[in-house]
Amino acid sequence: MSAVEADPAALTRLLGRVRRCRECAHALPHEPRPVLRASTTARLMVVGQAPGTRVHATGIPFNDPSGDTLRAWLGIDREVFYDETRIAIVPTGFCYPGKGKSGDAPPRPECAPLWHPKLRPLLPKIELTLLIGAYAQAYYLGDAREKTLAATVRKWRDFLPDFLPTPHPSPRNKLWLKKNPWFEAEVVPELRARVARILGL
Repeated sequence: MSAVEADPAALTRLLGRVRRCRECAHALPHEPRPVLRASTTARLMVVGQAPGTRVHATGIPFNDPSGDTLRAWLGIDREVFYDETRIAIVPTGFCYPGKGKSGDAPPRPECAPLWHPKLRPLLPKIELTLLIGAYAQAYYLGDAREKTLAATVRKWRDFLPDFLPTPHPSPRNKLWLKKNPWFEAEVVPELRARVARILGL
């Protein structure tokens, strides 16, 4: 661990740059509002897709029904979830991307390659990175992921201890969860146990 990696001031400066980012402003439906949370002491990193309209409006990540489901999977409450000294929330895209053909548009492709390689080294205590949805898995797992999200999540043991892939906790995925009961039966209990150990709960 280098001095730079453990330097809170360096992370504060970088977060300031991220929050001023206008790289994708031309392609966004609203004024850019990058939403992320991080601290050099965080031990769990949550990588989702991109903010929805409610998150864009409030500036609070996972401040929606998806967040309620995610916190249930993790076995933690809002107080712990939003304690950035313990949990970093760094999505694949930091700004609301607008509407797509079904639901929100994908995260802007410029965002993760631009900022994640700069942010990740400044989070030296991360023990587990939760990869929520196909975009997070594509960025972090690359060719190691399977052809479908379900197949990638089924291989969750292969990516430990650094990564754990999950479906997105969106209400839109209720059918996926119903078709894949093994996720809540097998993966969620392991996820809760690891989170409790990592966060000292």
